[in-house]
Amino acid sequence: MARRYFGTDGVRGIVGGELTPELVERLGRAAALWSDGGRVFVGRDTRGSGPALEQAFAEGVASAGGNAVLGGVLPTPAVALLALDLGAVISASHNPPEYNGVKLFDAHGQKLTDASEEAIEALLGEPPRPELGQIDHVGVSADSYLEHVLERFGADLSSLRIAVDCANGAYSDIAPDAFERLRADVLPLATEPDGSNINVESGATDLSLLQRHAGAFDLGVAFDGDGDRMLAVDAAGNAVDGDQILAILALHLEVDLVVVTSMTNLGFHRLMDEHGIRVVTTDVGDRYVLEALREHGAVLGGEQSGHIICLDGHVTGDGLAAALLLCRALEGRSLAEAAGVMPKFAQVTENVRAAARELPADLRREIDRINGELDGTARILVRPSGTEPLIRVLAEAENRPEAARLCDTIAALVRRELG
Repeated sequence: MARRYFGTDGVRGIVGGELTPELVERLGRAAALWSDGGRVFVGRDTRGSGPALEQAFAEGVASAGGNAVLGGVLPTPAVALLALDLGAVISASHNPPEYNGVKLFDAHGQKLTDASEEAIEALLGEPPRPELGQIDHVGVSADSYLEHVLERFGADLSSLRIAVDCANGAYSDIAPDAFERLRADVLPLATEPDGSNINVESGATDLSLLQRHAGAFDLGVAFDGDGDRMLAVDAAGNAVDGDQILAILALHLEVDLVVVTSMTNLGFHRLMDEHGIRVVTTDVGDRYVLEALREHGAVLGGEQSGHIICLDGHVTGDGLAAALLLCRALEGRSLAEAAGVMPKFAQVTENVRAAARELPADLRREIDRINGELDGTARILVRPSGTEPLIRVLAEAENRPEAARLCDTIAALVRRELG
């Protein structure tokens, strides 16, 4: 059965449009029923719609006889670590403030499989049970999460000046405190959420805020609104993406296998091949990276977008843990020097708006034909977005003009077929 509401990372949509309190309440009830009416730990990010949707979800859990335990504003990885029979996050991650959503974790902090999400969707029409459960509030969740991350991933950072862009999201209080406890000289940015400024001109989706402060720090780190993604900039303000961060960590941790997605730069693959590190490639989405890591018994993986996953001491991707690991991996080098070990192919992307989520067979065959002719010297990737009504086109080549030419050609082909 195809999923109607769940995408690559939970249920997500514009509040008051496709995402309503009524749907979120039904999701809470269905999730609790699926977990046999158990305890659900709930966190949320800083969106203005968060409290009302948190309450709706909690009432749904209680209506199934479950116990909703509300932790308030927390980053997604904290909820994964603190999950009870289930964990739930009211968040739309990196999306703009008008969006919100629901992410679910099982009792082990793992994202649900497609089959589990299908089973929850099948329960969305179930009525409330006659015996109601309860809703509880807890206030120390952020403290226990921070202690765990500092103990497992922290190091003495007294030699570093670090800018910390929190995207006015769930890390606004936690992340600057973490770096200060590790004795770094901290410049906190975007740490004043007002319900409408999460991810706005800040954070991992917009590095311009960090780049405007270039020269005031040795490196800058930027999180997305719910804290499961992290990107960086060097002292000169140059962006360092998830592929480069993952390359630095793979060499530092001396892993023998790393898991990435189909979006990962060809330069990353070349570097790993030079060092004898096997690369496993999955579909786009950190949930698929996590599944492959567990299948292969590996600990390190991630995405170009900044989902960095280290399972040595954690259960999921964590922006703060990744930032701390990156600082540790510098080993006295500048970030620019550390990132320079990976050659970067030029990548050009374009989003084509289209209602269809499936690519026609003729279009897939043409893309395969072109990639066959490129024979590894360049490539094109076309895929539907998991969270928005878009077809994402990526072209990659050794130089930008060639990548731009390929991207323009394929985007025009997609528009003609699906426009």
